[in-house]
Amino acid sequence: MVTIHAIPSPQAVPLAAACLKVFLDSRPEPAYPLNISCSEYYSGTPVNEICAAILTQAPDVVGLPVYVWNRAECCAIAHKLRAAAPDLKIMAGGPEVTADPESVLAAAPFDFLVVGEGELTVSEVMDRLAAGREIDDVAGLARMMDGKLLLSKRAPIADLSILPSPWLAGLLDAHIASGVVWQLSRGCSFGCDFCFDGMGDRKVRRYPMERLEAELDYFVCRGVSQVFVLDSTFNQDVKRAKTLLRLIARKAPQVHCHFEVRHELLDEEQARLFSKLTCSLQIGLQSADPEVAGNVGRKFNRDDFVQKIMFLNEHGAIFGFDLIYGLPGDTLDRFRNGLDFALSLYPNHLDIFPLSVLPGTRVAERAATLGLRHLAAPPYTMQESPTFPLADMTSARRLGSACDIFYSRGKAVAWFNGVLSALRMKPATFLEEFAQWLLAVRDGEPEEAEFSDEAIWGLQRDFLTATFTQRKLKRLLPLALDFAAYHYHYAASVMAVPPEIRQLSGADLKRVPLVRTDSARLAQFNYEILDLLESGEPDLPECYRSLQANGSFAVIYPKAGEVLTESVAEPYFRLLERLDGKSRLPELAANLGIPLDEAIEFLEFAVEEGVVVPQAG
Repeated sequence: MVTIHAIPSPQAVPLAAACLKVFLDSRPEPAYPLNISCSEYYSGTPVNEICAAILTQAPDVVGLPVYVWNRAECCAIAHKLRAAAPDLKIMAGGPEVTADPESVLAAAPFDFLVVGEGELTVSEVMDRLAAGREIDDVAGLARMMDGKLLLSKRAPIADLSILPSPWLAGLLDAHIASGVVWQLSRGCSFGCDFCFDGMGDRKVRRYPMERLEAELDYFVCRGVSQVFVLDSTFNQDVKRAKTLLRLIARKAPQVHCHFEVRHELLDEEQARLFSKLTCSLQIGLQSADPEVAGNVGRKFNRDDFVQKIMFLNEHGAIFGFDLIYGLPGDTLDRFRNGLDFALSLYPNHLDIFPLSVLPGTRVAERAATLGLRHLAAPPYTMQESPTFPLADMTSARRLGSACDIFYSRGKAVAWFNGVLSALRMKPATFLEEFAQWLLAVRDGEPEEAEFSDEAIWGLQRDFLTATFTQRKLKRLLPLALDFAAYHYHYAASVMAVPPEIRQLSGADLKRVPLVRTDSARLAQFNYEILDLLESGEPDLPECYRSLQANGSFAVIYPKAGEVLTESVAEPYFRLLERLDGKSRLPELAANLGIPLDEAIEFLEFAVEEGVVVPQAG
């Protein structure tokens, strides 16, 4: 089993291959020896290198899970393997194969394809091949015979309890340190026209709670830090979802979990339970236009959506939205209005995509009738439609990229709407101006991945300066810059690992060289930062009227699962700046005019808080 991941990431887990291996390994007393090995590569690895590694093992059968991102590479591997080993059996499965078996078979010399879930089908195929019997009538296979597609579908596995866990079998232990993909169910009942998940009979089948509890214990015991919950709609069964949230809160409260939920099914109790976890939610808004949503089999009630999202905001749950532009009937103005609506609800981030006309979906079946022009090969991106011409698709892409950079990567959720209120600008207009400004100051189309977090903070500062100056609101600029700076440092502290705190006496502090920890951030502000934080959502004109721009100095740092902010006097701020692991405290205090006993008292506090530690070595 050969898995080709898109990119290195915590979600790059060979779950499909592991599910097949654990099922085949667990069968009682098979009539033949069966040895299954799994290997992993990343997209871009030379095909010759992958094929050489495969052939070194002299396998009888090679299986490839095929996805949008690796379809071309899997087909190239099949060609190479066929040329090198004509008798080798080569099979493929996965979403691309299930959605589009005929074109996959036309593109590469696979002996057969596994359509749909693979455990029962592959098991039967292995039995047939080992016994030297034909496989033509095995349900769940697609093959080409005499130029025609032979496809026999297999019903989805009704009872998932027959499937052993690849996690509990230890097959994926190597991935636990970076992250876990935790499958809770299979299937989706919603069947949106642009999505392949809900095709077929739309039955949702769930793994037993006993298995899920055992897997969660397994993850926690092995120190997992984050879990990506693989469930098309986590909260479709509301009672079960609440039971799982309580289970996670009891067993893994500090593990960061990612959930996909439907807003229609949210209630206040769910919002409260989510807020008690270290987690984030992804909500498929897709389009905020009821007509566009209806064109792809979805319903959208704006008032209901706002009410459900307010539950999350009121309880402090972290969430983001998916938005798709280019859906049938969509226009650039409708997309812009949807972006304005989405950002008015304070999502932590937005994931914005062009429509992909995926094979096997109803949108793909109707593409010609709808006048959708799209790429014929992966990623099947929609290029233009009667209501969304090519130039508008380009504008939407730039707007989405601007949102990715300025808002999502820029951690702007806490101050974005307040700053735009002072500018009297709508989000889409502001982000379009940022996109144009970015094109002017950079050579070529900018991509979010090009920028570090610090670089994005610099872009925010520069663009805010230009925008407030252009609109003759320069008096409010220092406030806007303070809010942006604070949340940049806050976000960096959230991601930082606090140090192990070691107690030091005053005598130690006099003689032991000290250094500021990597997790502690020093920041200088135009206003007293604690006053700004107490003001809640930024109201720049009110802050300008009621506060004095006297400046402040702060240290921002993580401790015990929180991010703390301490405003300090400038001499102590400079003291923290100068802790280089070489200079001694008495000399530093004397140079800064700080009485030694006061410097010791301050640094004792800094050590207790994890802001300062002794220099290593």
